[in-house]
Amino acid sequence: MGCSASVDAKVRAPGSEAICKPAKQSNEGSAHSVGSSRSGDAVVIITPIAQSNSPRSSAVGLSREASSKVPAASVKINNRRQSADRQAAASSHTHNSLLCCLSTRLSNYYQSGISSPEGLTMAAGSVGVFATDEKIGSLLDQSITRHFLSTVTDQQGKICAEYVWIGGSMHDVRSKSRTLSTIPTKPEDLPHWNYDGSSTGQAPGHDSEVYLIPRSIFKDPFRGGDNILVMCDCYEPPKVNPDGTLAAPKPIPTNTRFACAEVMEKAKKEEPWFGIEQEYTLLNAITKWPLGWPKGGYPAPQGPYYCSAGAGVAIGRDVAEVHYRLCLAAGVNISGVNAEVLPSQWEYQVGPCEGITMGDHMWMSRYIMYRVCEMFNVEVSFDPKPIPGDWNGSGGHTNYSTKATRTAPDGWKVIQEHCAKLEARHAVHIAAYGEGNERRLTGKHETSSMSDFSWGVANRGCSIRVGRMVPVEKSGYYEDRRPASNLDAYVVTRLIVETTILL
Repeated sequence: MGCSASVDAKVRAPGSEAICKPAKQSNEGSAHSVGSSRSGDAVVIITPIAQSNSPRSSAVGLSREASSKVPAASVKINNRRQSADRQAAASSHTHNSLLCCLSTRLSNYYQSGISSPEGLTMAAGSVGVFATDEKIGSLLDQSITRHFLSTVTDQQGKICAEYVWIGGSMHDVRSKSRTLSTIPTKPEDLPHWNYDGSSTGQAPGHDSEVYLIPRSIFKDPFRGGDNILVMCDCYEPPKVNPDGTLAAPKPIPTNTRFACAEVMEKAKKEEPWFGIEQEYTLLNAITKWPLGWPKGGYPAPQGPYYCSAGAGVAIGRDVAEVHYRLCLAAGVNISGVNAEVLPSQWEYQVGPCEGITMGDHMWMSRYIMYRVCEMFNVEVSFDPKPIPGDWNGSGGHTNYSTKATRTAPDGWKVIQEHCAKLEARHAVHIAAYGEGNERRLTGKHETSSMSDFSWGVANRGCSIRVGRMVPVEKSGYYEDRRPASNLDAYVVTRLIVETTILL
């Protein structure tokens, strides 16, 4: 059976020239079929599309009139008869289109339950996956940076402190440095600081100062030595009381840490523990298309990428490994890393962390991720559904336990009580579990439906998944699978503790 193809002018990837989709099968071996054909030769017809600087034009195909003016480049694929002139006519456009059609052909066969498409002989485990020749370089020559950072190490007894905070979008992370003459041992040893909030969307221009209060200290894995990273939260400038004393600092609206800290303090006797699974997708910073995907096309269907090893399936491992090592060096309680279901998608886990430290460690891990991707000149996306269609989204699954759930034999009963409380406030949690989460929580691709609450043992299609051994051991933890990858860890952990312990 041959695989037919036609040019799809409606659904296109950024930077694409043409994307092929299945068309009606011709019994005459028409010039639009791709692959082996019993009745004769198979030919790919590609119509080049003119380049345009307009974003709109990159998503719309040529009209019939315009396309008729552009000469077609054809490639004849036949193992029995290949002529020199046909080989010379082959172009990179044809190659990209062939990969797209092959990916579509594989997808159609897999969905129909056929394990080995006719005419496609592949090595075991390859599943039609092609490695990428995509090359991305850093903007600047990092060998110069490495030279000076490794050879100029004498800082004359001083250290650099990088103050880090959440920006105005509540997804971005900002930072700036200051020099200190002594090494702090706790956050209270560090001076308060300020920044221009009008440039981050957190203050008006006529009253732009936003105050930073240090909350957690980490080692700086980029500068090394005694240099530090400082996780801060943000406040309005201090107000003077009538008696001349300073009023307590007032958190600005984007400071979600403040409310979380209050809740964790009230519930500290229950010792809430958390572990968050942070999924993310690596993108080409120029095209905004997933790293390593065919230009203007799609890779082979999901299946070979999860926890994978090898060219074409484990895409961007350098980023994951460098981030892993730097988090460990910084003191972030990162507990693991793995490749995920979507190609170029990865996950790392932070935890177990108790109370407010979960949010501090999660946000610092993201800051380190942004810095690592900056060095590689790639983009990290925490979007919950980076690629629409039959591709997995990205989550921020939150594992949770308390002293009561960890204590047998009543822990299992307490977990069931927690699930009942979470069901009662399902809408409240969903509203705060990540922007765009409705694109991910569809009931497909290992998710529950956003509109319904459910829980089950070892069921990844539920809102709450309880571990297989919890009913056996009568104690343990459970996983809230609803949070999106762009979750605010301060918000999610606060809500879970508030719902299960304080209400």
